[in-house]
Amino acid sequence: MKDGTEQKIYYTLRIACAMCFIGHGSFGIITKEVWCNYFGVFNIDHNTSYLLMPYVGIMDIGMGLLILFYPLRAVFGWLVIWGFITASMRPLSGEPFAEFIERAGNYGAPLALLILTFKGRNNFKHWFKIVDVGDVQSNPVIIKRIYIALRIIVFLLLLGHGWLNLIEKKSLLNQYASLGFSNTVRMAHIVGSLEILAACISLIKPVHSILLIFFIWKVLSEMFYPQWEIFEFIERGGSYGTILALWLLVKPSSRYYFNNKQHTSVPERL
Repeated sequence: MKDGTEQKIYYTLRIACAMCFIGHGSFGIITKEVWCNYFGVFNIDHNTSYLLMPYVGIMDIGMGLLILFYPLRAVFGWLVIWGFITASMRPLSGEPFAEFIERAGNYGAPLALLILTFKGRNNFKHWFKIVDVGDVQSNPVIIKRIYIALRIIVFLLLLGHGWLNLIEKKSLLNQYASLGFSNTVRMAHIVGSLEILAACISLIKPVHSILLIFFIWKVLSEMFYPQWEIFEFIERGGSYGTILALWLLVKPSSRYYFNNKQHTSVPERL
């Protein structure tokens, strides 16, 4: 008997992808200064960068809206590629590599959508068909792949954020200062250590109740950016969505039960 777990994961990931790219596109519209560094990877000067930012932003927002209202498989595929490229621009422009893996949700959420709705057909027309809930796969092989993919994605995004805390990223220190912490460096080290521990738990043995704590923590921790709070929060949709999708998959009431020692899925008892 189906409990709708696959459908819930499908909608969760769709909304997560839409949030990620609408939030990211908003930064292009408001011409976020740090984007100049990413355009600089391609030797584009500052003035030209500011001219191009709104167009990139409009494209991102358009992709996010397509995910919500007209989800084409080609859009899923493009978001995997584009999310990977934009995340890569950070270390390529001189930022820590942790910035790339911390954004695993950006390219991981659409990748999980592709896996969840894959029917074994790769012809050109197939990529330009609307993907609806009826395309969601529920066979054990696909669900096992989703389970593995989500564990890796959640591991990476938590590891990356923890790493950024340990290397004392300035914007994170500003967050802790705005919350009233006097020793922001110590706070960053504590949070970073706990997040790396959470990453390892998510990879090795994700537990339903603990994943819920990770989800709540991730949502709360992204609400306190000193500048452009709402856009930063929306852009992290891929992070929230992948954690929530993994939580849905391992919850006791799901018809899928994953034994983390044997990595097998067992139908729920009737």
